[in-house]
Parts: sequence; C-alpha cells; structure tokens
Amino acid sequence: MSRAADDLPDLPPPPARRLLLKGALAAGALAAGALAAATPAAARAAAPTKAAPYVNPLVRHRADPHLTRHTDGFYYFTATVPEYDRIVLRRSRTLGGLGRAAESVIWRAHPTGDMGAHIWAPEMHRVAGKWYVYFAAAPAEDVWAIRIWVLENAHPDPFKGTWVEKGQVKTAWETFSLDATTFAHRGTRYLAWAQHEPGTDDNTAVWLSEMANPWTLTGPQVRLSTPEYDWERIGFAVNEGPYVLHRNGRLFMTYSASATDHHYCVGLLTADEDSDLMDPASWAKSPVPVFTGSDTTRQYGPGHNCFTVAEDGRTDVLVYHARPYKEITGDPLDDPNRHTRIQKLGWKADGTPDFGVPVADTEGA
Repeated sequence: MSRAADDLPDLPPPPARRLLLKGALAAGALAAGALAAATPAAARAAAPTKAAPYVNPLVRHRADPHLTRHTDGFYYFTATVPEYDRIVLRRSRTLGGLGRAAESVIWRAHPTGDMGAHIWAPEMHRVAGKWYVYFAAAPAEDVWAIRIWVLENAHPDPFKGTWVEKGQVKTAWETFSLDATTFAHRGTRYLAWAQHEPGTDDNTAVWLSEMANPWTLTGPQVRLSTPEYDWERIGFAVNEGPYVLHRNGRLFMTYSASATDHHYCVGLLTADEDSDLMDPASWAKSPVPVFTGSDTTRQYGPGHNCFTVAEDGRTDVLVYHARPYKEITGDPLDDPNRHTRIQKLGWKADGTPDFGVPVADTEGA
C-alpha cells in the first residue's frame, strides 16, 4: 500500500534565523556573481522570481488538522472527519501533494463502550522510535463524556503494523478533556491539553504536565490559560487545541478560543526557553487574539492550528482549519465545511510570530 518509512527521530528545529541569514548572504553573494557571469541577461530575466503560493483549501472537510514532516521526507497528515467515527492518515513528499494523496483509515470507533463516539482531533507523533496517536473520544452510550486516548504503532511505517490501544490518559479529574498534544524540551516530554476544571464556569482551560511515558502523566498538572477575555468566551468559554513551536529562544503555545463558529480564533502563550515550563508564571498571554477570521479573504473561524516546515526545511508553515462562510445553520459541529488550510508563517522584528490573516481560497481550487 505504501513504501516503508525509515525508523528515525523527529526533525530537529530549523537552524536559528540569524545563522541562516548570515550563511545565505555569504553563499548568495558568491553564487550570484558566478551566475551573473555564466548566464546571459535574457535568460536571467526569464527566470522565475518566486514559488507559486499554496493551493487552499489543502484538504477539504478535514478539521483540527495535524501535519508533521518526518525525517523520511514525508509529510504525515491526520484530522477530524465530519462523521467523527474514525482516524485517517495520508502522506506526501510535498505539502501540496497532501490534497491529492490517498487516505487510509488506521483505526475505527468501537460500536459500543469506550472510544465509541466523538472521535476528535487526532495527532500523530514519533516518540522513542514508535508512532503514537493522541485523540479524543467518548463512550458510545455517553457521547459527551469525552476523554483523551492513545494508540501506539511500533512499525517504522505507520500505514503498516498494528495500532495498539494504550488506554486513556488519566488526568487529575474525570471531566471533559480533549485536544492533547505532546512536545519535548531539553530532555523532558510534556503533554498539553484542554480540560474542564470542576467548580469553574469555564468549558475548558489549557493544562500542562510532564510525562512518565507517552501515555502516562506525572504530576503536577498545571493550568496555563483560562478563557478570561471576552474574545475567549463567545458562545462557550473555551481554551483548547494547544500546540507548541520553539523558535528564537522562546516557546510559543497557540490555542483556540470561543465557539467553533465564525468567532473561533487563536490565542498565544509565550515562555522563555530557559524558564520553568511547569510554572504558569513563565507563560505570558497575549491579551488579544493573534489569528482571526477575515471579511476581506472570506475565511471564518480559523483555529485548531499546528505548525510544520516547508520543503526547504526552514520556512515555517501555519496549518489550521476555517470555513469559507460566516452563517451556519444549526450546530456548528454538524457543519462539515471546516477545511484544512496552510500558509507561510511570518516573523516580526522582535522574534515573535506574525500570523497575518487567513488567506483567500485559491481560484479554481
């Protein structure tokens, strides 16, 4: 069905931009001089000046996207399907190829009991030589009793081998919990997720814990962010979908806020790379959303994002879902038109990410 992937660790972070720029300027000056001497002026004028933009939507009817580039050269993609009943996987050597790539079902919901309903927000990560999928699911008989679950596959190729159910990620309370993501920093592995805290009027806050292994937390579990601002509490009081990007001496944790209609948006937490990540005071929270819908580009409710890198190995890419219209009939969760989208992630002069606005649909896409 698919060629085997090499059993290798995840990609290291791209080199620091200052080093890349210094090297690129030096190499570019030499190359430019040689090229100018060897290439006729007419040929140079006819050369393309920049790569074509990404085609959007990248993958239709796929929400809560998770897209990662592995060291085997493949991009691996999974996301929530509108039926909420299975976990799918596709891969491609290029970002654009994911939209055309064959899709395989690697796991299906149980007909009864645990993991029987609301299969949401899968993420696939490579940890200690094995593949792990983190996802949310509820019992078939109690569809809102949503918890975090983990699958493991020891085969180098995630399309092969057996996906073993490792069980539920046990948190401090048996309450509504979802949207788990994992990352490692300086030898320690962490899990970030969203969960309802008993005794609060919030739907979910963002939590962080160190991990004993890829399916077990080790305390303490600390709350990093609650929906405190008005823009985080439209429809529902929500902080969910955390994801971490390590760049420029800092860790940036995005999260999504408010109901999953056109009010859905992205917030940002920032921590110094030398700080104690388990100390909530280490994380500074933006008082305003960093990525919102746009009437100009007609993209609404952007959120549940992750990050990857472009084919050059250093250009950061923002991955998210959005709808191409604002008005929704009925429950937004019943609307299937949250499409996966990608665009280049910019950077400000102070080293913080510049999300811009969700780009318009590609004409004819």
